[in-house]
Amino acid sequence: MLGDLNKREIIDLLEQQVIGRLGCHFEGETYVVPVNYIYRNNAIYAHTGKGKKLDMMRNNPRVCFQVDEILDTFRWKSVIVWGTFQELVGEERQQAMQGIIHRIMPLTDSSSQRSSHAIPDDQQNNIVVFKIPVIEGTGRFESHEQ
Repeated sequence: MLGDLNKREIIDLLEQQVIGRLGCHFEGETYVVPVNYIYRNNAIYAHTGKGKKLDMMRNNPRVCFQVDEILDTFRWKSVIVWGTFQELVGEERQQAMQGIIHRIMPLTDSSSQRSSHAIPDDQQNNIVVFKIPVIEGTGRFESHEQ
């Protein structure tokens, strides 16, 4: 059975996942890239370094964000939301970055794994922390009960 996720199911999926795909578009080019994120207060929070994704979002801040949960070919959920990229500064930036680190670090499976989230203090200014307040969204699912 195919169906639509309700608002609560959309929020639940956004809160449960830690990796989503960010879609940007500028000058006729579309770019989709996976990012670590957290969802809270009706917004996606993530970070990035300098590069194509950041350049595109600064030039066209209207973006989309997609997450999914795939159990198998016929049992899945998928959500896509739209919003506007906003760079964060000050306390909001710090809180968002701490939230991302606290959410993702427990999911590593080995103490030997090195994370890009362990950013040296002298490089903190090169990291852009941003949010995407959700303007609209939709979700779909497929399930086959036996």
